[in-house]
Amino acid sequence: MLTRLPVNSLRTRLRAVASLTMTDLRRSPVDDRHRALGAKMADFGGWEMPIEYPGGGVIKEHTAVRAAVGVFDVSHLGKATVRGPGAAAFVNQALTNDLDRISAGQAQYTMCCDEASGGVVDDLIAYLHGADDVFLVPNAANTAEVARRLAAAAPDGVQVHDRHEDYGVLAVQGPRSADLLGRLDLPSSGEYMSFTVTSWRGDDVVVCRTGYTGEHGYELLPAAASAGELWDALLDAGRDLGARPCGLGSRDTLRTEMGYPLHGHDLSLSITPVQARSGWAVGWKKPEFWGRAALVAEKEAGPARLLRGLESLDRGIPRPHMTVRSADGADLGEVTSGTFAPTRRIGIGLALLATAAGVADGDEVSVDVRGRPSRMRVVKPPFVPSNVR
Repeated sequence: MLTRLPVNSLRTRLRAVASLTMTDLRRSPVDDRHRALGAKMADFGGWEMPIEYPGGGVIKEHTAVRAAVGVFDVSHLGKATVRGPGAAAFVNQALTNDLDRISAGQAQYTMCCDEASGGVVDDLIAYLHGADDVFLVPNAANTAEVARRLAAAAPDGVQVHDRHEDYGVLAVQGPRSADLLGRLDLPSSGEYMSFTVTSWRGDDVVVCRTGYTGEHGYELLPAAASAGELWDALLDAGRDLGARPCGLGSRDTLRTEMGYPLHGHDLSLSITPVQARSGWAVGWKKPEFWGRAALVAEKEAGPARLLRGLESLDRGIPRPHMTVRSADGADLGEVTSGTFAPTRRIGIGLALLATAAGVADGDEVSVDVRGRPSRMRVVKPPFVPSNVR
């Protein structure tokens, strides 16, 4: 769920960030650790965050997560609390997914949609603490807008607070992630999308069985003041497990291999959950949520375009905004996300394609890669097997 960019876009951001003064960007509570490690840094939603680290870069970090364990600082992700009598019921009336499907101690992927258009303001994770307490983790650049919309609609007694800088967020992802948490006496046995509030060295930390990589993993939410110490402990304890610090470059290649959408690319105010094939995160039977009328109408009529997977049949690598064409040269749509997949060692991507063209999985299409046609096959993601459970 989270602000992430394809590697090609990351390099563009690296150049662009040089024009910004450092005071323009927020910094993670783990910022000094990244600089000590020599990380390449760039702007993510107004936060200066690590792209990759010396000693192998994106591909080695990606491989560490698939084969062992990687530790990410994703403290740029938003944090907001919704508290007060009936807070969960209010959130359920606003966001797409159905909070009544889960219980206290569970988390849920959901979306904040525009009431009129059904477009996606943001996708986020909701942590249900109880009927009167919901914790939200939006994307970095969208936190203020999500909090603003919720605060404007909140009933008397329900308070919405942006807690963006009060917490860190560390993601521990990979097949050895449970072993690593065990070494720090942190809980690792929870079911997927469940969370526990525990104590580590005297401070509270939330441990949730979630992630954005397709591997077994956890997201830890410590207080900002203790995030750096927890980061150090994770890397120290995981050294012989193959643990590596991982930047947002590998986070993007990992999520793309899973076909996970990225807000601003595969979801946006102009791309609805129906078009993005994210209807599984919509509580269609709920009587109320923002954008319901528009989304129900689109679902019943059938969307004009749908998000599809692409995998390269030659050496081409799809990138955002590249045109997708049929075998006879007709425009079908455009790539929304694309990258080189380190696990498969081919180019992969997601693209919004016109439904009227009747494109089916297995069909061959052409992508305009910098003026040259590249052969691609339409497929259903994920591009690699999921191991989240």
